[in-house]
Amino acid sequence: MIGLKGITKQYAAVTAVRDVDLTIPGGSIFGIIGRSGAGKSTLLRVMSLLEGPDRGEVFYGSDRVDTLTGRELLFRRRKMGMIFQNFNLLGSRNVAGNIAYPLEIAGLRRKAIHDRVEELLDLVDIRDKYRARLHELSGGQKQRVAIARALAANPEVLFCDEATSSLDPQTTRAILSLIRKLHEKLKITVVLITHQMGVIREICEEVAVLDEGGIVEQGTVQAVFNSPKTEATRGLVHA
Repeated sequence: MIGLKGITKQYAAVTAVRDVDLTIPGGSIFGIIGRSGAGKSTLLRVMSLLEGPDRGEVFYGSDRVDTLTGRELLFRRRKMGMIFQNFNLLGSRNVAGNIAYPLEIAGLRRKAIHDRVEELLDLVDIRDKYRARLHELSGGQKQRVAIARALAANPEVLFCDEATSSLDPQTTRAILSLIRKLHEKLKITVVLITHQMGVIREICEEVAVLDEGGIVEQGTVQAVFNSPKTEATRGLVHA
């Protein structure tokens, strides 16, 4: 379970996230949706401990984590995986090298890295791309590499930051299907940040709607989108 209590984050005179209370059940696929500039990415950065809040508290289970520093913070971050819209892959490395990178940083032996990379390639269904260079891959294949790399260290949470925004509809459905399969197989918590209502409807169990830095609605996907209570949500539903 991830818990946010009174989270506020400011940049100069701009309040990007404002007094957010949010509980994400462990083992769920949870969506956070909002238009561009609503504060989604900032909230994700705080939730994933890439930045600390100016006010408020972040909990993983019963442990408060926003106050962690040094090795304790690094250990906690290793329990999280993250995938992005632009893949964030290393152009100097092939597919296997990209997936191996976090394992090398963690100090695993070469044989253990090789075995884990092969396991992950099978998991995301791109075993035949082991030695491929990035320029040889489609967008969907690159995102599969990014997903494999995010899962390399067996994280407890997978954060997806607009992970399908640059993909065509067919590839988007394939990637969402893969994320759902991984969620079921690995029993991992998935937090999905997006501005696309179709993505939320396709995969998420619960959703929070973010507008101007604050949560304006939260509940099951069916309840929130079938009976939107705020103008922000209605705008997303009818977009």
